[in-house]
Formats: sequence, structure tokens, C-alpha cells
Amino acid sequence: MADKAVYQGTGRRKTSVARVRLMPGTGTVTVNGRDAAAYFGRAVLMTLVEAPFKVTDTEGKFDVIAKLEGGGLSGQAGALRHGIARALLLAGDDYRADLKKEGLLRRDPRMVERKKYGLKKARKKPQFSKR
Repeated sequence: MADKAVYQGTGRRKTSVARVRLMPGTGTVTVNGRDAAAYFGRAVLMTLVEAPFKVTDTEGKFDVIAKLEGGGLSGQAGALRHGIARALLLAGDDYRADLKKEGLLRRDPRMVERKKYGLKKARKKPQFSKR
């Protein structure tokens, strides 16, 4: 029996890392052993995750199994989107132009700025007292 092709991609966003496996299938997305819609809970995050499939017109053609670690739900959704886009490159080289044009292959470099001493957060100063 011939095995189905499996395409792997790693996505990152903020402090989140997504290890993504893409297989030809019916379009189910499984995250950490749970359905993606149940895992993320918000429709906005699911729209974010499904963006690479919409751009390449491959909705319902691949099953996704992903392991997500670190960060919060928003960062994890961004990491998953990045991982799916990278895995799609391995699935078909003709997807590259569309994914690149939408900016889905670029890792979002924005990170949380570190806290500085004497300040309450990265830039927030303590309240000024005149007296």
C-alpha cells in the first residue's frame, strides 16, 4: 500500500512555534489533538489560519495536523498560518507566487519589547508627582 505524501512546515510568530504536517485529504485541521475551531474558539483566528488555502485555491484539498507551542492563541494562529504556507510550497511550487504576493511566506518579525529598569513596562514611565 502506497503512503500518502506528507508535507511538513515550521511556522513562527512572536514566541509561538507551529510544527505542521499537510496531507492530501478533506480539509480537516487538527491542532494539538483537537479540532482547530474548538481550539481557537474565535472565527477571526480560523480565517487567519485558512488564508493560505484561500490564496492558493486549495480549500478542502489538504488535511492539517499541527503541534503548537508557546505564546497565546493569536500568536499560535499566526504561526500555524506561516507553517501551512511553508508546507504548501513543498506540495506545489506553483503556489509560491500567490503566497509570496500575499506576504504569507514572510515571518512576522515583531516581538515584545523588553522591560527597562526604572520604568513600569518597556516605555511606560511611573506617574509624575509634582509634590
